[in-house]
Amino acid sequence: MAVGIVVVLLTLLGWSVTPLFIEHFTDSIDGWTSNGWRYGFAALLWAPLLVGLRLNGKWPKGVMKAAIIPAAINGTAQIFFTMSFYEIDPAMVAFGLRAQMVFTAAGAMVLFPSERAVIRSAGFLIGIGAVVVGTGGTVLFQPGGLSADGAGLGVTYAILAGAGFAGYALSVRKCMTGYGSMVSFAAISQYTALIQVVLMLVLGERMGAGALDLSASQFGILLLSAVIGIAAGHVLYYMSIERLGVAVSTGVIQLQPFTVAALSIPLMDDHLTLPQWGFGSVAVGGAIAMLWVQHAMRRKATRERRASEAAEFRDLPPDHVAAAVVCEEAGEDGEVG
Repeated sequence: MAVGIVVVLLTLLGWSVTPLFIEHFTDSIDGWTSNGWRYGFAALLWAPLLVGLRLNGKWPKGVMKAAIIPAAINGTAQIFFTMSFYEIDPAMVAFGLRAQMVFTAAGAMVLFPSERAVIRSAGFLIGIGAVVVGTGGTVLFQPGGLSADGAGLGVTYAILAGAGFAGYALSVRKCMTGYGSMVSFAAISQYTALIQVVLMLVLGERMGAGALDLSASQFGILLLSAVIGIAAGHVLYYMSIERLGVAVSTGVIQLQPFTVAALSIPLMDDHLTLPQWGFGSVAVGGAIAMLWVQHAMRRKATRERRASEAAEFRDLPPDHVAAAVVCEEAGEDGEVG
């Protein structure tokens, strides 16, 4: 438990400083260049995992084909995510991304019938409403409102990024089942990097060479942001899920807008207004409520299913019980060696 808490807090810290890294470079390199270098370097760090699987004869068949759709969605979302920092401050981006929860719920309702009972529940719908109201209030109460320079465009980018990340999460669940989280992300990161590098070469200033004009220390920070936010961040997140579960780990990560906003004050001199803090709290609270309702209803459904199976099991004749145990131990195909 203690290790899990440390790991999830490190994940939160890493994903809180990453927006500040991106914001830091908005005055020195363009967004295409930022994405190309960061995701290209992160993909290099993940590549050894895939190479090792290939060399050891443990290559998961079909993994690269399965990763195409999630990577395409992720690559698109990453573009909107990065470009939003060139228009609005990091805290606003982080709060705008809470819209991801609403898009995820809508997508899950369409793609996964088993999720519909959760999404229709009163607690979950209240959570969705809180996310919508809270996100909207955070945007509207920024100094100057949507009429401020770049505010409308930046908020639009952040919301589109949230929609993209929702689609990415749903596509991973749909396409990558059975491959494992680490292998899945390693494969997806290669395609995502390819997208970002090609776009950098085509659309970036001087084909991305502007990053080479940075001082050695600044270039090192650019690469460090890739390590912290992309390569190490996802490893730590998966480790926290293994130790604390999805609900707790994801719930802690929902605090990211607050940590980004708090770090922005001394590092970027960016300040949210009091109403923004209030509405932001509503948005994050709604997201946590959605996760909690989903977790609680899934646990209840699992307990009811196990109770039903146990009742059926007790009603079987003794010889049938013995046969069922043998089949279960043999595996899903029911064959005994």
